[in-house]
Amino acid sequence: MIAMYILECGDGTYYVGSARDLDRRVEQHVAGLGGSYTRKRQPVRLAYAEEFTRIDEAWQREKQVQGWSRAKRKALIEGRLGDLPALSRTARGNP
Repeated sequence: MIAMYILECGDGTYYVGSARDLDRRVEQHVAGLGGSYTRKRQPVRLAYAEEFTRIDEAWQREKQVQGWSRAKRKALIEGRLGDLPALSRTARGNP
């Protein structure tokens, strides 16, 4: 399986990525061997993940969630799916 995942960083920010081997990729981030973003914001922890059968689907979802606000990502992590439409930039009148 391929996953889109969200890490919560030590500074409270979220990192969104995708990986073929989620466990291995999270271990890399935790060890400071992931991307430079997470390396500078240790510690990190896995906050959320979705599984896909195809890499292009995971990548598309990654790009979608990367474009979201912090509040919308937090709602996804917390399972507040009903809040997502109201947190959309277009719903708030932003382009």
